[in-house]
Amino acid sequence: MTWAVATGAVFLGAATAYAAHRLDPADRRPSAGPAPSTPAPAASMNLTSPLAAVTGLFGSDKMSVALLDTESGKWATYGGDVFDTASIVKVDILSTLLLQAQDARRKLTTHERDLATDMIENSDNDATSTLWTGIGEATGLDSANKRLGLKETTGAEGTAWGLTRTTAVDQVRLLAAVFGEKSPLDTASRTYIQQLMYHIAPDQDWGVSAAADPGRPTALKNGWLQRSQTHLWDVNSIGRVETNGRVLYAAVLMNGCSTEEVGIRFVEQAARSAATAFARTLT
Repeated sequence: MTWAVATGAVFLGAATAYAAHRLDPADRRPSAGPAPSTPAPAASMNLTSPLAAVTGLFGSDKMSVALLDTESGKWATYGGDVFDTASIVKVDILSTLLLQAQDARRKLTTHERDLATDMIENSDNDATSTLWTGIGEATGLDSANKRLGLKETTGAEGTAWGLTRTTAVDQVRLLAAVFGEKSPLDTASRTYIQQLMYHIAPDQDWGVSAAADPGRPTALKNGWLQRSQTHLWDVNSIGRVETNGRVLYAAVLMNGCSTEEVGIRFVEQAARSAATAFARTLT
């Protein structure tokens, strides 16, 4: 699929069919509205200029981006608003499950592993709902997130796990806990999550992976959700990306997209532009 910009509009060609990933009706409620913006990490690179081509069309208040360079520890950020997670919360749910299993000094059951595979690789909602209940819903998630280093993420009420609220910076913090050695998750737990994120179903291989160098794999999880009242789309993507010889943890969160396909194109363009500009400053 390609897209070009002309007179303020986005034209899509060779449209790829993506299956709509809708949650239960309760999970498609309108969000509670914008939350106060959160400050960027100290001394982070401001991505306003590199993302101008995207925000000029899409709007400056509907997207947030965060990147962390694993070698230098430097950040690059844009926006600080809080967004609904949609299915990217599934990485957080699995991290919580594994942390709870570590505390109990047990391994995941075969059934739990089957559910986790369906949840991450295929983004299966039924499997997610089962595991969400198993971790104690928002109470379990919020407790684990305090240990995982997340500061701006709040678990959703009841069974509406897709309405968990988060920031791009917090999603990068989660990736650091999943892929970095300084983590409450032990080596076996981190390796397990990583393996699943490296084997996303082919029809879901989009998003921040667009910023990766040719031939380099990306560990990925995406989320996409159509709102029931506005019919607009939330489209989010998080992952570990190798680009320009650097290893980056990346998160792009967007809402208010006219279609899923448009949202995907904006997310990918934002990821490419942000990662390219950031890598230049690092080298």
